[in-house]
Amino acid sequence: MPIIAKQDIIQLCAALAAALIISFLATPPVKAFAKRVGAIDVPTDGRRVHSEPIPRLGGLAIFLGFLLSVVLFAEIDRQVQGILLGAIVIVVLGVIDDISPLRAWQKFIVQILAAAVAVYHGVVIQLLSNPNIFSEVDYINLRFFSIPITILWIVAVTNSVNLIDGLDGLAAGVSTIASFTMLFIALMVSDVNVAVILAALAGACLGFIPYNKNPAKIFMGDTGALLLGYLLATLSVIGLFKFYAIISFVVPVLALAMPLFDTAFAVLRRIKNGQNPMQADRGHLHHRLLDRGLNQKQAVFFIYVVSGLLGLLALVISAPGEVRILFIILAVCAAAVMGILIMKGKILQPGKGKNETDAAKEAESEIPDGTLPEDGREE
Repeated sequence: MPIIAKQDIIQLCAALAAALIISFLATPPVKAFAKRVGAIDVPTDGRRVHSEPIPRLGGLAIFLGFLLSVVLFAEIDRQVQGILLGAIVIVVLGVIDDISPLRAWQKFIVQILAAAVAVYHGVVIQLLSNPNIFSEVDYINLRFFSIPITILWIVAVTNSVNLIDGLDGLAAGVSTIASFTMLFIALMVSDVNVAVILAALAGACLGFIPYNKNPAKIFMGDTGALLLGYLLATLSVIGLFKFYAIISFVVPVLALAMPLFDTAFAVLRRIKNGQNPMQADRGHLHHRLLDRGLNQKQAVFFIYVVSGLLGLLALVISAPGEVRILFIILAVCAAAVMGILIMKGKILQPGKGKNETDAAKEAESEIPDGTLPEDGREE
């Protein structure tokens, strides 16, 4: 692993700290703004696990912290310009949707547009490692398929993060873990600029989590969930896929495995049941954990741990020999601690107190018909 210069470490820490502070300080005014414009998440269906109306639009604070930190500490080349322009498109989409929910196909079209903006600026997956281990060809040149595959990847990850945004602090925490995973990989291949941008993203998420952890005072809304998915997708293209000689295509998938797998299973489940793949339901992993009797904090912690272990696996795959041993040790220790806590009943022990889902359903049944606005958005 290359030696990281002292000034690079300072730059990384400064980018993370600036984004964290700005995001943290910006969240209260964003919360007040959300109330003023009516961007409120009202629990009008069984999918939601909160019982009180809660402001959304928290993604604006995340975006502000991320953007200012990137402008201050990162090099804005053509690819980064494209990512930032596309992020603005996503944020505008999210704000509109959080205030007045849009149809799924409308959001889908704008997401494709935002992905196309990044692709136009050179954010493109050109090569993939060949999954056929018996082939003499190590890498596949996507050629004219590179653009549609890149757009598909960006839109898929964008939506996957949006779909897991169903519990307090879940999407922000998983995105933080994915950001740090990709940050370390970027440092392994000496791409400090991408690492700085990922540090800004992680910091912006960390600054928002104190307000979003259970019980949440504000939600990130589609503004934040779509933004995080978009940034993770595009940054993985310039930070992971680009270094095809070192990193397998499996690595970015592992770094984003939790939201990707949950979304894939959701789509397959809906198709199998004869439902519209875009139709919201209550079958996501976090819902299933709640249905087994876990509370929100337990379910979120469990998903954090799984995301962290998958992130460590991505680091193991991409790391050189001596560093790989360190990551393997960390993964084994984390798994051992997780197992001990489960065996002692410290976590994942159902039946402790009333499940938030039941409380939400009771609160929903007490709301008179016609007194609350409809909100049919996917989580």
